[in-house]
Amino acid sequence: MAAKTGIVFEDFFPAMIEKLGAEGFMDELCNGFRLLMDGEKGVITFESLRKNSAVLGLQGMGDDELMCMLEEGDLDGDGKLNQMEFCVLMFRLSPDLMNGSRRWLEEAVMN
Repeated sequence: MAAKTGIVFEDFFPAMIEKLGAEGFMDELCNGFRLLMDGEKGVITFESLRKNSAVLGLQGMGDDELMCMLEEGDLDGDGKLNQMEFCVLMFRLSPDLMNGSRRWLEEAVMN
């Protein structure tokens, strides 16, 4: 999928859900959040995103591109991403997840 920055992201999320199930996938998203967050603040800040961006394979991104990513997911306008904002952003970045999210939600609730 193409981002506004022109960087192409491969959408592996649907395949991950098929392999891990909805609950396992959500656990992995939470693990991803913890990798990127500032350990003291418990949120993803610009500084923690810049410091940990290599984990995502984004080491070549500039500060302005990282700030755009942060702003895209910042729903409450505090300049940081909490875990819910991060998960919502990940779903929004995956068109296939958006299309299949109702089915996966129902699967998670039934388990």
